[in-house]
Amino acid sequence: MDQWAPVLFTDESRFSLNTDFRRTFIWREPETRYLPYNVREIDHYGGGGLMVWAGIMLDGRTPLHVFESGTMTGVRYRDEILEPYVRLFRGAVGPELILMDDNGRPHRVLLVNEFLESEDIRRMDWPARSPDLNPIEHVWDALGRAAATRNPLQEPSRK
Repeated sequence: MDQWAPVLFTDESRFSLNTDFRRTFIWREPETRYLPYNVREIDHYGGGGLMVWAGIMLDGRTPLHVFESGTMTGVRYRDEILEPYVRLFRGAVGPELILMDDNGRPHRVLLVNEFLESEDIRRMDWPARSPDLNPIEHVWDALGRAAATRNPLQEPSRK
């Protein structure tokens, strides 16, 4: 177990807050079809999603980072993830820290490699699309299931 202590497992994931099949199912009492709490405006143009990043270790975790918008690029990965989070973990853990990411394209660009080298941050070799899951994937699965079961419409309390 000690061999995994200095490894920071990281990943980002996109979550959709809308249903994928663009159908809305409503259960309501008879004769309540047009009451305000049964009417819902739907965005048919994609919105309703967010991308988050996090890292976990045996003895700790990073804060959850929510990206404002857009896609992941090497510059964003360096500026929003590596500099504020991974560099701090490197300072706290020491030179034995090993970064484990998912080999995504933005993680492998030259400017990211140069940043990691300049900060003396080692990266774990992990084959792309490896059948062995990064442990943080289990966190994303749990968050995805929780998001899928949440009820976006809460019926107002009746007085």
